[in-house]
Amino acid sequence: MRTCRATLRRMKALLSAATSLALLAPAIQAQTQASVGLGINAVRFSGGSSNSPSLTPAAQVSSSAMFAGLSGSFSSLPGGVWSTQGRAALWLASPPLTSHLRLGTEGNLAGATTSGSSATAAVHVLGELLWSRGRSGAGLAAGPSAGWVESEPSITAFHTRARAWWRLYNLTWSASAEPTRFLGAWFTDLSAGVSLDRGRIVASAWGVARLSQTYGSRAAGGALLQVYVTPHLALEAGGGSFLPDPYQGLPRARYLSGGIRLYTAIRSLARADVPVLRPLTLRREGERLNLRLRVAGAQTVGLAGDWNDWQPMSLTPSGRDEWQGTLDLAPGTYHFILVVDGTKWVVPRGVATVPDAMGGRTALMLVEPP
Repeated sequence: MRTCRATLRRMKALLSAATSLALLAPAIQAQTQASVGLGINAVRFSGGSSNSPSLTPAAQVSSSAMFAGLSGSFSSLPGGVWSTQGRAALWLASPPLTSHLRLGTEGNLAGATTSGSSATAAVHVLGELLWSRGRSGAGLAAGPSAGWVESEPSITAFHTRARAWWRLYNLTWSASAEPTRFLGAWFTDLSAGVSLDRGRIVASAWGVARLSQTYGSRAAGGALLQVYVTPHLALEAGGGSFLPDPYQGLPRARYLSGGIRLYTAIRSLARADVPVLRPLTLRREGERLNLRLRVAGAQTVGLAGDWNDWQPMSLTPSGRDEWQGTLDLAPGTYHFILVVDGTKWVVPRGVATVPDAMGGRTALMLVEPP
């Protein structure tokens, strides 16, 4: 039994590294996306090392008030063993309680199994109070966490989190502190990360330190780089280390991963950074608001915003690269995004943007009173 559990831990270490690209890549993509990655993963851990080919599918849908994501990995290990790991995440936010406050809830489910061996699972649930303003935000959260390893007693813990995020120039920064009461003692994970989304280049880097007088202190970190060679295809490479997962019995390990990733949605290869100027300002003309935007090279343009549940409203071409539509909105500030050619979610050039808490951004619209 001890040998079987040790083998399972080694396989899960390899599998965790195999999914590292799949778990990181969706987090720095745009509003709606599905992809599949093909790659090779090298893992080093206390019990040895291993190399493995892997298939890593991923999908996500996000807006300013919702994120849902699925990712997984299928790996062929030595000895004819197959390993599978999956993760599901859901985040929801309430309508604003005040101009800057709202409530959120978050759930994460992870599981791993190998052919002919035990399965493991972990679940984390958090309720959160969120504050956001302009290009920054913060949140305070708490909730239960639990883990299961087949044929062993389950584990539960009390998990808390304080986090903050902000956007500076072309970079999105984040930091968090997560104290956890685990089996009668505390440990705290301190983490920080930064991501860049700019034309053909998507990159992220992160670090985490686990502090505990009972369980010991240690640190880990990693980075991911994607280079788009076509609007549907990216080369990607990642490396680093990860901390032990006490909920599923995953050991500490180092990893290197590389491969290609195919996307369903088209990505614009132009530079993604735009000047941060002023909100798009509209003034009522008669009974309605007239909207006019310039979008170069588009066949169709839709307008999606927080006033219409992010369902695109078709705009009408009014000239060379010009599009128009009419709105019926009360005075106030709104968030919106353009859907170009049915697949590309973009913000118009020259309009102020704010982070959407999911690694993307939305444009600002200001409707002035009559």
